Amino acid sequence: GDMIPMPEGSTIVVLPGRRSLGLEYGRGEALSISTYEEVSGKEIERPGLAVAALLPIGFTRTLVPAYVLEEGERPVALPLYGYTAMAVRCGRPYVAARQTDDPSRWDPKAYNTPDLPGLIKERLGESPNNRLLQHLATCSSTYSCPTAQNVFYRRWEGGVPVSPSCSANCIGCISLQPSECCPSPQARIDFVPSVEEIVEIAVPHLEEASNAIISFGQGCEGDPLQQGETLSQAIACIRAETRRGILNMNTNAGLTTEMCKVLKAGLDSIRVSLISAREETYNAYHRPRGYSFSNVRASIRHAKDLGVYVSLNLLSFPGLTDRKEEFEALSDFVEELGIDMIQLRNLNIDPDILVQALPAPSEETMGIDKVIDELRVRFPYVRLGSFSPSGEELGLRP
Repeated sequence: GDMIPMPEGSTIVVLPGRRSLGLEYGRGEALSISTYEEVSGKEIERPGLAVAALLPIGFTRTLVPAYVLEEGERPVALPLYGYTAMAVRCGRPYVAARQTDDPSRWDPKAYNTPDLPGLIKERLGESPNNRLLQHLATCSSTYSCPTAQNVFYRRWEGGVPVSPSCSANCIGCISLQPSECCPSPQARIDFVPSVEEIVEIAVPHLEEASNAIISFGQGCEGDPLQQGETLSQAIACIRAETRRGILNMNTNAGLTTEMCKVLKAGLDSIRVSLISAREETYNAYHRPRGYSFSNVRASIRHAKDLGVYVSLNLLSFPGLTDRKEEFEALSDFVEELGIDMIQLRNLNIDPDILVQALPAPSEETMGIDKVIDELRVRFPYVRLGSFSPSGEELGLRP
């Protein structure tokens, strides 16, 4: 079925202004759940609070929580997290999810360790005037960002943000939201780092880290292609000093001219964020500025022509990703462009906000489980997971 025991590292959250729903046993009808307590000898009915689970990375949500809005109340917009349906059976919590990657490298126990403050202080001491490193220190300490912390742990995938601006205005952007919407869970970088600042972080990381990756395009920034000239110069300088590790870029891939610059400078892999391979749905969510969906296709083609490894950062949402027309469009996209990997990413958003913004479905859904199974059948050569692979994992340079 859809439910698995709640994995370690999950968080249970309350959804304010929403009442939980359940299915009546034997009939399958949705019912609003209530709780009862005795007050002064009388049994008082209280509405059951809706709850959800937030999954650790490496687990893909298959259902969103079922709830109804409280009568007479305007619901508060939920913060941008990946709300997952959950239930309790025999005292044990279960979640609607499926494991799609090995989460060990992103185990919460590997982060926020007691030695982290000392490691941050030590690294800042080596580059005291590097604004970008100071920004990553804030991301590590305030927001517990794993890829920022990896820079100070000197291991695995290290995040290097470069752009305060973006070519899209995604509904679920986690670093910039209008004041009337939901709060962003982190602050966006507010400056463009210099080539020297980027190189000063990237080269030591690639030289020293195991499974070394430097990733441009982080949750705390816009799209790195907005700074294509700076980034291409930085990549060229990095590769002049070391051939070790993987240089990766997470991007909307909308600015094709800038994409060509950074690809030719020596980028090894790109991960393209995509909620849908259907232009109507794509535009409704990403709200591109200054580019079109055809630019995304063109950028990916250029990358493949140059032998760059291409992943899709598929923003997964039950009820959307598993629509039949969405799945067929995704399949055509993967086959046409020769995509190397699909990274399943639980879309962080208030479900009501997303549903209101997107086109209505024309067909019934397949279910996320079926989507995953069908992708594996149709594309056995396409890697399916949640994390960007290192050079060692791809059989490339160490």
